[in-house]
Order: sequence, then structure tokens, then C-alpha cells
Amino acid sequence: MSFTTYRDVLPSGLRVVTVETPHLHTALLAVYVRTGSRHETLVSNGVSHYLEHLFFRGSEGWPDTVKMNAAVEEVGGNLNGVTTRDHGYYYTPIHPAHLRVGLDIIGDMLTRPRLTDMEVERQIILEEMLDEVDEKGRDIDLDNLSKHILFPGHPLALKIAGTRESVTNLTHDQILKHFVQHYVAGNIVVTAAGRVKHSEVLEMSERAFARLPKGPASIEAPPPLTPPGPRLHFVNHDESQTEFRLNFRGVPEQHEDYPALQIIRRVLDDGLSSRLPFEIVEKRGLAYSVSASLDAYHDAGLLEIEAASAPEKAATVVTECLRVIATLCDDLVGDEELARAKRRHRMLLEFSQDSPGELAGWFGGTELFRTPESFNHRADLVDSQSAARVREVARRYLNRENLTVVAVGQRKGLKALERVVAEAPGLPAPEAPAPAAVNGGRG
Repeated sequence: MSFTTYRDVLPSGLRVVTVETPHLHTALLAVYVRTGSRHETLVSNGVSHYLEHLFFRGSEGWPDTVKMNAAVEEVGGNLNGVTTRDHGYYYTPIHPAHLRVGLDIIGDMLTRPRLTDMEVERQIILEEMLDEVDEKGRDIDLDNLSKHILFPGHPLALKIAGTRESVTNLTHDQILKHFVQHYVAGNIVVTAAGRVKHSEVLEMSERAFARLPKGPASIEAPPPLTPPGPRLHFVNHDESQTEFRLNFRGVPEQHEDYPALQIIRRVLDDGLSSRLPFEIVEKRGLAYSVSASLDAYHDAGLLEIEAASAPEKAATVVTECLRVIATLCDDLVGDEELARAKRRHRMLLEFSQDSPGELAGWFGGTELFRTPESFNHRADLVDSQSAARVREVARRYLNRENLTVVAVGQRKGLKALERVVAEAPGLPAPEAPAPAAVNGGRG
């Protein structure tokens, strides 16, 4: 293994993760915070994302944002922030010799923000949100629509950026309250990866976050069960293509079934030679692209298949997707295909050792929710999956009742799409619930 990891907890409760990779010539700083749209209400929806924007409006130590950004850029960096449903993070690549500059600035941003220019940022966010709606203000974003259907009445159904109404009505007091509640030592992980030294990272982190108040980690309400399917949610939108996503509720990354789901995902979509791209794109020319992915939280997971096609072809594309999925439920994956999926998984984990961003996310981002596992442990778990085990897990999750389809496009071809989803051809009936045993970590 070409890196060494360290986990420290400062007296304040702040966790510091260091990943020493001396063979690299770069470094990356990332600060992870356990707050996102999942920690909001209908009234406060969008506050985490709004706060992320305001951090970049300067801090007490860096009131001039041009100088703040220039100081980081002069040492090879570029300040960035991201808000997701269950966490947020702030990061910058940086030259290893100038780690202190990056840590001091991010530390000041997150502990002494000025929270100014709210109205300017409000307008920027409202413009940003236009990408997710049509001219009538209806949501046409597949991810937002899917989460709304899959997690009814739960904060995971809330939009990350919020709604136009909630963002318009957010006040300075609401933002300050959210900041005070969530930006506390027990809810944050500071991470440095690359050509860094553990002792220096620890000393710099303690200094940069000396003003961070003590406080506990955020807690989340468990997600509800998804209503049984097969179900179709359609939004009429006058575009040249119909976009759609097939959703199957899965499990979190630490669940014992997750390694088999990783193999299933790779068999379905891991390059043009894998099943979905070959059957739908290369062989039949039904769509320009099709993708499969796993979306996981610490207490829930999803297998998602997404594509777009001409409206009149949408039903055919979904039919082919379901047919390909059904083969995983009916037949054993061949030895060569199974070995390829395992080999690719292990190789890509090896590639991650040359990416400070991948290392920071694996060990720092995961630390927000649980103790991260090693790359080798995750690879060994995937390698241990047999073809019979993969089929068993496929039948458990890729069944009729677990199917929720979201589509956005013209009404042309809708009746055929409704019939296909209702029939869910080839998918098995649901089996007994999965056992609750878990092991491992993010992968």
C-alpha cells in the first residue's frame, strides 16, 4: 500500500484524518460537514446550500474575497464547496509546501464567516435553480423527482438547493441558526491527503480550527419504506427526448449485500462492452448512452439506471433495460464476466491511490458517518462474491415491487411506457427481506 492513514480527535472533538502519500507531488485539503438538505425542513429547505454560498463571501480574517481566493490560488489551489443531501464539503488542491495557507483560510471561512451579501447570493441561487425546472416552474430534474417519490414525507425527498419559495423566504436568522447548530467540532472532519506529514497536518488543523465550538454530530431520522411498485411517475415536458431513471431501493455501503450490488452495477454498466451499453447503444442503437450507478447513504441505498431517447422509443429502451436486468435474476453471471467485474473493481481502487481527492473522500468523507474500511478489505469483499450470491442479491432487490420509474418528456409514447412499467417484464416477484447484518464501509 502506497499511503498511510491517521485518525486523530482533538480535545474539542474535531476529527482530523491524514493520508500520507509521499510518492505524489500534490496535496488536497477537504473539510467535511454532516449537514445537507436531509437536515432541513420544508420551511428551511435550501439553508445548507445557501450557507455554503455565503462562506465564500469572506470571513473576519479575510473580508476581501478577491484577496482570499488569490491567496489560495497563488499556492496552486482553488477554493470549492459542495452541498449534498446528507453532507457538505469544502476543498482545494494545494502545493504541499503551502498547506498552512489553505487550512488557515478554510478554517477562518468555516468558523468566522461574515454571512454578508445575502440578497446577491439569493439571486445567484435562484438563477442556479432554473436548471431544475421548466418554464412553468415544475421540477424536471430526474434526481429530485426520484428522491421525492422514493422517500415520501422524509427530508431525503427535499431538494438540495431548496424551492423557489423556501429560498426566497430564508432569513439571516435561519441561516445563522443552522450554522451554529451544525458547524461544531463533533460534526466536522478535517482531511489532508497527498504529500503531507501527519504531525504538521495535526498542528495546522488545531490552529486553523481553534475557534470551532464543541458540539455533537448531526442525527437523522431513518428513511421510510418506499411504496411498492412497479410505479411510474411521468412529467410532461416538451423536449426532443424523454429522459428516464429506473430506481431500485438497495442498501447502505456497509451492508453485507452491497459488494454483490457493486458487481451487479459493473456487469450492467462498466464500459461499452458491459451489458446495458452493448445491448441498448451498440447493438440496437436505441439511445446515445445509458448508465447504471449506486447511490448510497449511511442508512439507505439505490441502484439507478438512466437513459434518454426519442419519445417513441422510450418504452422500448425501458423494456430492454428490464430484459437485461432480468437475466441477472434468472441466470448465473459467467466466470469470465464475473472475474472482469472483480478485476476492474480492484484496479480502480488501486488507481485511487494516486488521487488525493479519492483518498480524502474515502477516509475523510466516510469518517463523518462511520469508520472507513481499507481498500483491500473492500476489494476482498467484492472478490468473495460468487455467481450464485450475485444472482441471489439481484433477485432480492431487482424485483417488480422494488421498481420505481421516473420519466420526463413528451406524452408521445406514454401509453406504451405505462404498459411496460406496469408489466415489468421479466422481473421476479419479491423474495424475503434481506438480513440486517452489516460490515465494511464506503466503497
